[in-house]
Amino acid sequence: MGARQYTGSPEDADIRRADSLAREIFSDVATKWALLIIEALGERTLRFSELRDEVQGISHKMLTQNLRMLERNGLARRTVHPTIPPRVDYALTEPGQGLRATIDLMCGWTHDNIAHIEASRRHFDT
Repeated sequence: MGARQYTGSPEDADIRRADSLAREIFSDVATKWALLIIEALGERTLRFSELRDEVQGISHKMLTQNLRMLERNGLARRTVHPTIPPRVDYALTEPGQGLRATIDLMCGWTHDNIAHIEASRRHFDT
């Protein structure tokens, strides 16, 4: 299943425009919690509690809000299993996996540059 052709206006796809759909999507997914949730899901399916354990420091409320946002934007899929009690799993969709590849690059960049950034912060803070 490949990427679908965008049929909206060029203005809606321009991330630099304050009123664009692209800016709204970017604002949704370019947050600390969203990035960490996407990275934690990776290529796995996780239950809510497993995901909360993976993303240390996230509150129940923030995890719920971010999972809903990711689902709304078609980046995560929520599956409810008809058991008692109901079991709910979360996984990334194909577009979510594509975004994860970008996040992996950011994680690699952070790893490669952490010593430089740490030294710069020490210098700046003195």
